[in-house]
Amino acid sequence: MKTLYDVQQLLKKFGIYVYVGKRLWDIEVMALELDHLRKARAVDDKTFVAAKVVLTHEHRIEVQHARDQHQSIGGI
Repeated sequence: MKTLYDVQQLLKKFGIYVYVGKRLWDIEVMALELDHLRKARAVDDKTFVAAKVVLTHEHRIEVQHARDQHQSIGGI
């Protein structure tokens, strides 16, 4: 599991489709859904950790992107 798309496909196998409208929020909801799947023991630890790493990475990228956008707007 290497991409956000891979995580989406994993969730899709369980009938979970996430679209909130903002990428950062989508990532956060996917993380919550993944936590629920782990708690229900629907996914193994290896899959959970791999998906969590991808979501954490993508979340950091989105937060940094939002900061960069905010700084560029404030710097005008």
